[in-house]
Amino acid sequence: MSTPVQPAASKPKSTWKRKLVLWLGVIIVTPALFFGIYLWIALNWSYSTGERAGYVQKFSRKGFVFKTWEGELAMVSMPGTMPEKFYFSVRADSVADRINQAMGRRVALSYEQHIGLPVNWFGEAEYFVTNVKALE
Repeated sequence: MSTPVQPAASKPKSTWKRKLVLWLGVIIVTPALFFGIYLWIALNWSYSTGERAGYVQKFSRKGFVFKTWEGELAMVSMPGTMPEKFYFSVRADSVADRINQAMGRRVALSYEQHIGLPVNWFGEAEYFVTNVKALE
């Protein structure tokens, strides 16, 4: 009677390497996922909306990697008084073109306020202009 041949025992797979890769994945992916969700909420949820009127006195495209339009609106309540400055950012090039065409005239800027943005890649100001109307 012959003895049945036993298959060669396979080398046990190292489970500590698998656990290490799993934990590193969790440690890296989970914070990145939460940061992405937070950033999406901060960019898409508006804290307040409104409209400001005045004269755009400064408007330029800025940024090292992500270019945004940054501007300054001078709001004059009465002639001879110091104007209040409203700092804003524009992400849409179509809105920026309309602001450039209306430079030197009184304009009304519709804006959304996004608070809590962790970086200024999306604009230096927390007010993002969404529409512009020339008033004169």
